[in-house]
Amino acid sequence: MVDGYLGTMTTEERMLLHLFDNPLPEGHWEAPSAITQAGISAAVHVQRKHVPRTLKRLENRSELITGQRHVPGARQRRRVYGLTPSGRERAGQLREKVLSIIVIKNGEKVVLGTLRAGGQMTLDLLSHVDEGLVFYDEPVISPVSNPEGVASLDAQAGESLVRRILARAWEDGKITKDEQHLISEVVDFVGMHPDRVRRLSDEARRSQNAPPPEDVYLDMLRQALIDGEIIEDEIALLTTMREAFGIDMKTHDELLKEARKDPILDDATMTYKATLITALEDGMITSDEAAMLTTLRENLGITDSRHATLLAELLDRDD
Repeated sequence: MVDGYLGTMTTEERMLLHLFDNPLPEGHWEAPSAITQAGISAAVHVQRKHVPRTLKRLENRSELITGQRHVPGARQRRRVYGLTPSGRERAGQLREKVLSIIVIKNGEKVVLGTLRAGGQMTLDLLSHVDEGLVFYDEPVISPVSNPEGVASLDAQAGESLVRRILARAWEDGKITKDEQHLISEVVDFVGMHPDRVRRLSDEARRSQNAPPPEDVYLDMLRQALIDGEIIEDEIALLTTMREAFGIDMKTHDELLKEARKDPILDDATMTYKATLITALEDGMITSDEAAMLTTLRENLGITDSRHATLLAELLDRDD
């Protein structure tokens, strides 16, 4: 969930604005990390595993193009994304609309666009506006792709994981090559700004409040299970973490079982689960309730498989 004015916008709208301000370079073999899935995730304040769903919708509308480019710092070519002419047209209209809203700054009404500094990204400007359209000098919320500021609730999950890994790595007073590789993998996965990583690393080095490696790994498993499944990128990351922390497959299986019992739920899933619980109060789901749940799934982006998993969990609990 995103705070401030950005929280009133859909993920798709934030993504359109981000891709409009960060166009895919034409005729270049290199592209910025901002237009990879990790970069998009960090900028629009949603967990990376939820990004493909929105990208697919844009692609189905012929508003998105993709390609493989070299990204600075990456070992292999990465998939990057850009807007088609029709996508840029819709994003441009949205951008004009948000930049023309009236906000309150220092007690006076001003057009938001007049407060935009040269070259400032639209999402960065909007991060200074709260739900009541009051403009603040400091961001109300900041993506982890920015070096400073308080991250959104979604981004805080990734930041918490990086902080715990860094604390563990600094326990013996130094970070080994294997630990550095693991940290790089996690940082790349969440799209975190290098300066933010350095700040977290300095904090961890000073405190050295290191959690047990099993606790850190359990955190990662619970994060990965937010939508009920572990995607390919997360499997690779979990493998790297197991190797770095010396966690065997038996321990992995035990921790995975524990994580499945108590996964972290995102706001959309929590809302849907609460509605599902209400619908099951009389022990059955009526046709009207089924229709309502279908509409709610579409609006919240809950897959049918996720619905089936939640339903099975609730029915098993009642047995």
